[in-house]
Amino acid sequence: MVLRVEKAIVIGAGVVGVATAYALARRGVAVTMIDQREDAGLGTSYANGGQLSYLYTGPLANHRLRSELPGLALHLNPAFRIRLHTDPDFVRWILSFLRNCTRSRYRRNNASALEITLESRLAMLSLLQKHALDFDYQVKGRMQLLYTEKAIAGVKEHLELKRKYEEDERLISFEDAAELEPALTSADDKPLKVLWSPSEAVGDASQFARSLLETLKTDYGVETLFGERILQANLHSSGADIRFEDGRRLDTELLALCTGADRFLMKQLGLDVPLYPMKGYSITAPLGDAPPNISLTDTKRRLVFTRLGDRIRIAGMADLGWTHDTPDPARLRVLTNSAIEALPAAAAYERATELWAGLRPMTPDSNPRIARPHPALIYNLGHGMLGWTMAMGTGERAAKLAVPETDL
Repeated sequence: MVLRVEKAIVIGAGVVGVATAYALARRGVAVTMIDQREDAGLGTSYANGGQLSYLYTGPLANHRLRSELPGLALHLNPAFRIRLHTDPDFVRWILSFLRNCTRSRYRRNNASALEITLESRLAMLSLLQKHALDFDYQVKGRMQLLYTEKAIAGVKEHLELKRKYEEDERLISFEDAAELEPALTSADDKPLKVLWSPSEAVGDASQFARSLLETLKTDYGVETLFGERILQANLHSSGADIRFEDGRRLDTELLALCTGADRFLMKQLGLDVPLYPMKGYSITAPLGDAPPNISLTDTKRRLVFTRLGDRIRIAGMADLGWTHDTPDPARLRVLTNSAIEALPAAAAYERATELWAGLRPMTPDSNPRIARPHPALIYNLGHGMLGWTMAMGTGERAAKLAVPETDL
């Protein structure tokens, strides 16, 4: 039986947090949002790749990756590195990750992630029908550039898993792709095939978080406390409370934990969520002489190119085992050089305005964890590389745990 709540505190104001706040608020819950940063969308949501990849849910752990693991640990692949160490959380995580590197688990994890992303797409469309939000949202499709037969085989397997959804996705030749996206002709390295997904979208996640938050404050009475770090959270029979460093205390019926890769409160509350940070990077630059209009994913270099208004966002790489979000200049150079190699005319690289790094909250199976382990607590955690894509869907799932279904 779902115990309905009337008042909630949402901790974390990234895209997952604001989506959860919206799902609660539109169900009549009085929401207060709290974040240690000065505004919404300034953490992992700040400069991510910008792709709303509803049809691309391939888990990081897969049967094709097993042969690459020694090279990843030795840092032979500049796009994906693993740093082994003895942190007990990391050891448990990596062992679970390895258990998920099988064909059967890949198929299962892929299917469950796809259910969430398709729910998220519907939730986003419903939101945008009701509220006008400004975040450079466009539906221009997405192309996945495939350079090897192994990559093509992986995409074919992925398409087979999605056949029942009858989505418009297909493999096309490079020549056909270049007709749709002329920017591809500027590269010397031509892919063998391209996966074309015309219904995919893009948007600036950080702008979305701030725009939705303004709507939440104006239309739903949501209150905010920013620049506040919570020192302690407590659960008890009549609800929950949080305490700040200056001794202040706030009481509520429900805490909603949407804290991304920050595991402080998760550990304090004794939650057993298999979550570990994975560092990613991005640069944002003015448009080059031949910027792509269609969002591109370069599978060889693990990069995405996303046009957001008059800017181009280039994001990617994966550093597992690094737990701070300070940008590493050497890694940013690798990303920039890889982007120039892939699409030299896409951006004015020398005029990049944002050089950024963030921590993705990864689970071993690339599926988020959403639960209500206590009457006064729900959590919505572990979205990994698909936080922006999954946010609206998981926000709805989390809110349903707190409020019974009603006619909304």
